[in-house]
Amino acid sequence: MLSYISMAQLLDGKAVRDVLSAELSAKIKTLKSAPTLVIIQVGDRPDSTSYINQKKLLAKKIGAKVMHKHYADSVAQAEILKDIQDFNINDSVHGIIIQLPLPESLDKGALIETVAPGKDVDGLTAANAKFLLESNARGIMPATTRGIISLLEYYKISIAGRRVTVVGRSSLVGKPTAIALLNRNATVTIAHSKTADLKTVCKEAEILIVAMGKAKFITADFVSPGQTVIDVGINALDGKMVGDVDFAGVQSIVAAISPVPGGVGPMTVVSLFQNLVDAYLSSLSK
Repeated sequence: MLSYISMAQLLDGKAVRDVLSAELSAKIKTLKSAPTLVIIQVGDRPDSTSYINQKKLLAKKIGAKVMHKHYADSVAQAEILKDIQDFNINDSVHGIIIQLPLPESLDKGALIETVAPGKDVDGLTAANAKFLLESNARGIMPATTRGIISLLEYYKISIAGRRVTVVGRSSLVGKPTAIALLNRNATVTIAHSKTADLKTVCKEAEILIVAMGKAKFITADFVSPGQTVIDVGINALDGKMVGDVDFAGVQSIVAAISPVPGGVGPMTVVSLFQNLVDAYLSSLSK
């Protein structure tokens, strides 16, 4: 008798991005002017440049504008601060992001906090973090977190009442994602490198979200049948981009899984522009 191994449903971030991009394009066509995003880049990291180019491509596709402000590594902090303050008061600018990471010579926190919360389309300022903590719709959610939730919603994977484990506690992804899911009535566990019996904690989750930055760390013995696995990791391994999850070893066990590349990455980019359009519309009511 032949035996068949069922494969997990693929949570295709590219396909969802294309659907959401079409919706954004239609919405932008109804606006009096194009929403404008300022991207601040310091230095010439190839990965940062690649991410910025992805944002520029999507902006062009949907009819948004991007102003790319590129500084040398040697730039003085005061120069960037002054430019951010100018962008804050410029009514033709609707969103500002600082491409991370920054050189160690710069104070990342001070630069991020200088961005006006209403133009902080990366959702990284303390004001927007507080709004998220309070489940206040006035805030701007971090783009990756919004992308994860949109991916789950698109594939009709319910969040309310589900046991969710987030592996990773960074302020960029892990913590805001855990809070956003808690706000949607999930029961959330945040796990990390010091979590006792991490394998069991992961296996007990109904939705497992991994954002730890360790290539293929989550293997078959961390997962269980019926799970949804969201892989946020982006790692270079043997010349290829891989996630934090061993995709090949896990996909025959779980119910649904996002790939790397092509999962959360495209969702993060489109979510950034959803935030930008929201910021544009919010500025009209001020």
